[in-house]
Parts: sequence; structure tokens; C-alpha cells
Amino acid sequence: PILASAHDNGCICLWSTQGNLVKELLPFSKYPSVPLTALCTDISTKMLLAGSKEGHIMCWSIASFLEDPQNSKNQIKEELCWRAHSNEVVALFHEEEKNVVVTASIDGSVRLWHAMDGYYLGYFGQPRKFELSDIRRLILPCDVNNFPTIIKEESKHVEKKKFEYPLMLDRDK
Repeated sequence: PILASAHDNGCICLWSTQGNLVKELLPFSKYPSVPLTALCTDISTKMLLAGSKEGHIMCWSIASFLEDPQNSKNQIKEELCWRAHSNEVVALFHEEEKNVVVTASIDGSVRLWHAMDGYYLGYFGQPRKFELSDIRRLILPCDVNNFPTIIKEESKHVEKKKFEYPLMLDRDK
């Protein structure tokens, strides 16, 4: 068994039951790291989902890693990132049989998303029924304007290089 913890620096730590750090994950994103506020997995623990303070949902494939955490070939791969809410995500739930993710925000909204591609399916309290089979029409909630981002295999989190720039006083300027 592996335990997961979400942190203010945007990092997810995976721990052994003995308390040893097994792996540290940083989301691949064009946005700076923000505090993570919610975590969940599907029942078969193939996917790990995290929600952020800024309303993003990130999804990792963890099945091969959990089969053999010591094997360096079995990596955790971030597959998907999308903006689910304009405010903090406070709860996440993955329903594996229907292949949907339910998200809840601090603003009181509860939304339904297609788990494999982050497509918006609707919100709880809407007048129409959820149409789970029709994901062809790409719609977004009124407060979200970014489409889901599928993260390619070759995408890697780029470390920021440190450069040294000495400060020099130029009195003429």
C-alpha cells in the first residue's frame, strides 16, 4: 500500500506504510505551482486525481508504478489537466463504472466531468438530465474558459535553471 499526501507547494508525496518517502510528484503545468486541496483515486487505483486552490484538476496514471515501485521503468505519468472551477476545489470523486469525475468547489458548485478527457458534462441542479454518452459537443461552464490539456508522453516538467546576475549600481542611470 502507498499513502498519498497533497501539499501547499503543489507537490504530491507518495509514502510507504513505514513512513518512507517513495516518490514526489510535481504537476506539469504552464501555471506556477499552487496548493493542492483535494486528492482521490479510482477504485482500482489506476488513476490519481488532485484538485487545486485555483480550481484545476490534474490526473496521473499510477497503475504500473504501484505494481512495482522499485522499478525505475514504471513511471507515474500525468495525463490530463483541466480547469474545473474558478475557485478552490474542495472535493473530488471518481466514479469508475460511469467513467466520470465529480468536483465540488468552495463556491458551492458541484460539476460532472468525463474522466478520460476532462469534458464538461454538467452541474448538479441543472434542469436537463446528464448525457454521459454524448461527449462530442465540447462545452464549458460559464466561469471557465480553458479547454482540457492532454499531456503528451514526451512532456517533462522543466526544472528552472538558476542564473547568477550580480547587481551593479550605475549612478549615471
